[in-house]
Amino acid sequence: MTTRTALQHAPLRLATLAAGLATALAVSGTVRSGVPAGAAPPEADHASGAVASRTAPGGPGVKSTWTEADKSGFGTARTRRSNVWFTLQDGRVSEVFYPDLSTPSVRSLELVVTDGSRFTDRETRMRLRTSRPDPSSLRFRQVGGRAGRYRLVKEVVTDPRRDTLALRVRLTSLDGRRYRVYAVYDPALGNDGTDDRGRTAGHTLLATDGSVATALEARPGLTRLTNAYAGRAGAPIRQLRRSRDLTQRYRSAGPGNVVQAARISRLDGRRGHRTATIALGFGGSTRTARAAATRSLHAGYTRAARRYDRGWHGYLSSLRPVPASAASVARQYRASALVIAAAEDKRNPGAIVASPSAPWVWGDKKPDLSSPSGAYHLVWARDSYQFGTALWADGDQAAARRVVDWLFGHQQKADGSFPQNSDVDGTPVWGSLQLDEVALPIVLAHLVGRTGPSTWPGVRRAAEFLVGFHDPDTGLAAPFSPQERWENQSGYSPNSIAAQIAGLVAAADIATRNGHPELAQSWLATADTWAANVKGWTVTTNGPLSASPYFLRLTKNGQPNTPSPYQMGDGGPASVDQRLVVDPSFLALPLMGILPSFDPAIASSLDVVDQQLRFETPNGAFWHRFSYDGYGETTTGGEWTITDPGTFMTFWRGWPILAAERGEYEVAAGRSGASYLASVAAAANPSDMISEQVWDGRPPTGRPCCEPGEGTRAATPLVWSHAALIRLAWTIQQGRPVDQQDIVTGRYLP
Repeated sequence: MTTRTALQHAPLRLATLAAGLATALAVSGTVRSGVPAGAAPPEADHASGAVASRTAPGGPGVKSTWTEADKSGFGTARTRRSNVWFTLQDGRVSEVFYPDLSTPSVRSLELVVTDGSRFTDRETRMRLRTSRPDPSSLRFRQVGGRAGRYRLVKEVVTDPRRDTLALRVRLTSLDGRRYRVYAVYDPALGNDGTDDRGRTAGHTLLATDGSVATALEARPGLTRLTNAYAGRAGAPIRQLRRSRDLTQRYRSAGPGNVVQAARISRLDGRRGHRTATIALGFGGSTRTARAAATRSLHAGYTRAARRYDRGWHGYLSSLRPVPASAASVARQYRASALVIAAAEDKRNPGAIVASPSAPWVWGDKKPDLSSPSGAYHLVWARDSYQFGTALWADGDQAAARRVVDWLFGHQQKADGSFPQNSDVDGTPVWGSLQLDEVALPIVLAHLVGRTGPSTWPGVRRAAEFLVGFHDPDTGLAAPFSPQERWENQSGYSPNSIAAQIAGLVAAADIATRNGHPELAQSWLATADTWAANVKGWTVTTNGPLSASPYFLRLTKNGQPNTPSPYQMGDGGPASVDQRLVVDPSFLALPLMGILPSFDPAIASSLDVVDQQLRFETPNGAFWHRFSYDGYGETTTGGEWTITDPGTFMTFWRGWPILAAERGEYEVAAGRSGASYLASVAAAANPSDMISEQVWDGRPPTGRPCCEPGEGTRAATPLVWSHAALIRLAWTIQQGRPVDQQDIVTGRYLP
């Protein structure tokens, strides 16, 4: 008899011995099955006529993908002892990150409710409301159910003392019937859902890919546990939809796209059987993951939630009070401060990701883009500049300085530039070069006082890279940039040039402070030359959009009065006259203090941009990024995907960051920015997460996509959107842009 056969046909005395051992362990106070001592034992795991097989069939399962990017929640404990971050999407727990914010290790954890005979309801099919019960914390509550039948309430936190995701579930039967609740768990460990292994250990579901492991436990305990492959026979959702139960159960599955499931025993909605706690523990091994889950269950959800809330309360109390300018949007202001802080990696202080999401095609279409996932949970120097200035403005000076330290700590050693983006540990991911991302770390370093000898070598190398740069493809020298801030075009960009000028001026001041006046004079001379020529490179006087001179998005050749056609990208025109393409990024010139707000070219460009890109919504005014932009949903609200030039299948939507940027300009020009602050805040979803984009009002509105002025299926929360709200609030409060520095304005403004 083989070992497998022997195990499948073990004598009854082994079962008796196992039961006795479990009893002894319970008496001693340690239950290795995952049910804490003192908890009610799980109900009998009878097979309902099906024999639990050892190994699931159908491996490796269907391709593993990530969930959509329009998250309704994002949270983590404030403490660095817990290296777990969660997201919520479409009613369920979606990606959970561990051990850092560049590594999603869970695709989803979803609850399923059934009456056992007539219907099976998934959380993703329920009409759920997601909220933050405490406006000063990132604890989330989701409420759903079926009218007249049952009500399901779920709260989500991470245990501040352990690497555990903790959920409290409350099911209330409204018609007196008994209901069943199942947990369906889809691990994607180590940023890869194709090589996981899952198994049942008592009343615990264990999963591992060799380097990361999870343990799913509950109180009351889990029963009817199974491991299967996504999309194959025995997959939990298929079973629950078809037979309202897990009738085919497997002790193990993998390697492959494993899905695990179990019923939460004794949770049926009747009095005395309405509440359960679920713990998903993480670790480098199944042993450590199981210990984390078991200890969190033993400590209890209530204690974890209280500590979780206290951590965020303490953080907010350490900041400057909400400015009077933001009194009417205080809830969204506090949420924005929390989101920025939560987006900082704990093992790599100062590394703040762009978003805990993978929007559209980045998440679930192209194998080369979705596995392993990079998408937006990466660090960009440009985004980091926005985060650092917002943190500096709201009083978290230590975090702003950590951002600078992280950036210069991961500067490219070969030449002094900065990567387009990187993992939180500093490993470059995308390979392009953007000169604003080389300059902005210098500007931020000067703003936050990182001007001493520890930062000076990095500042020097970055400045020398800027003044010495020549594009290998065109032979053009800086301030020509291989990419500008929208990352899909090369050329002379007014935004990139503004950042480079400010960077060299800041570098010159730092050079003087460190005893190098000769370098300071050289860099200032270059900055002055670029400032004197920025209009000549980027302002057209014969463009067809206005009789007055106006800024272009960029020029390919530094000659703005020539057509110089180029391919737009993202499905836009295969060839378009550069004089027809505008965007509002020239506002960096007055915001950084290089051109006065009343400059005639600025004023005429605002008129052109408003005519071409502005739109009104019930939530206020927003702007598209640039002419012919194709980075957004389809006409029907379908997700953005990669398309060929000239196909015009996807279309631009509005950006909250552009509303905030315009508000900052209005303040710099001596006008009010209050309406723009209100627009950004109103774009937040019911749990105060702000998207990368909002629907622009073109049909169709409402289902299946979005309402005008509300978030689309783009990256949510976009941390830059939250930073923009903070920045604008303080810009209004102090009457000038938060990052405008005297060393620049004193040199260029009258």
